[in-house]
Amino acid sequence: MKVITFEKSSHFGRIIKTGVFFNESTIFDPQNIWQLYFEKQGFYNARQRAENKMPHSLAKYLKTAESPIDLLLETKELFIKYYSQGDLSTYDKSSLAFDLKDNGDIKILCPLDSINCYRDFYTHEKHVKTSFAKRGEEIPAPWFEIPAYYKGPTTGFIGQDSIVPWPNYTEKLDYELELACVIGRDGKNIKEEEALKHVFGFTILNDISARDIQKKEMAIRLGPAKGKDFCSVLGPVITTMDEFNFKEPSLEMKAYINDELWSSGKSSDAHYSWAQMIAHASNEEWLLSTDVLGSGTVGTGCGLELDRWIQPGDKIILEIEGIGSLKNIIGTPNGKF
Repeated sequence: MKVITFEKSSHFGRIIKTGVFFNESTIFDPQNIWQLYFEKQGFYNARQRAENKMPHSLAKYLKTAESPIDLLLETKELFIKYYSQGDLSTYDKSSLAFDLKDNGDIKILCPLDSINCYRDFYTHEKHVKTSFAKRGEEIPAPWFEIPAYYKGPTTGFIGQDSIVPWPNYTEKLDYELELACVIGRDGKNIKEEEALKHVFGFTILNDISARDIQKKEMAIRLGPAKGKDFCSVLGPVITTMDEFNFKEPSLEMKAYINDELWSSGKSSDAHYSWAQMIAHASNEEWLLSTDVLGSGTVGTGCGLELDRWIQPGDKIILEIEGIGSLKNIIGTPNGKF
């Protein structure tokens, strides 16, 4: 399944909800489906029961659902049943599904409306080797011993079609093509063989970087801080683990700048597996539902490696097989075009 967070108009004004793609253009609303279910059972508080079972917030859902993928699969079957019967709305006329082609009112947002903790790893050897070579250095030995990561802020995430802010303190803004996983089950000291059971799904991550300030921070042996803490992009969907047969995926990854292919690689080229990353991150530390883990930049997956730099107004499209295309426009230092 491909899960999104979207915004639309309702009887109560603009609301933010969770949706699931039924086909390429149709999304169903899990909460409304359960509201109809409880209405058919004769419950007077069907709306509240639906909110308790399937919260409108994906983050709240992941924190409260015992088996979030199983419940969404059950919801999909319920939608198929109602659709075949011609039941397309709740008793208060709230639609069970929406066609994105015919509904300009819907805006797709960052797929996860709230993130508990953001960890970004550094696992693709080709990218790491090129990055160190530009500083005249070899990859340090500890890189081959542990899957290193940094923790970034969770407040600057944006989603599909949003404008990427250009901080006024940088002249070298960069994109980073990454795969990210979303944790859907809490755990501490997770064993590698159990790690993928804690993953809800995978999405596309664009780890936007201000390279000039990042270079200064790293020279001090601190950071990244201002080099990365202003914006990251996630989306457009989270593809749940059932679509990958609950196994670690090997996915083609590409980046286009103004429709020109700049970057291409494969998620499985990483030196460390997702199981190793999850086991390492959870060593004496809790991983919680709604945590996001980035793989690190795939080889050739950023302008720094290519000596090519994005500019204000550029269109960026990151594509990952099985997930989709994440599209954004680069803003300007003053926030205007």
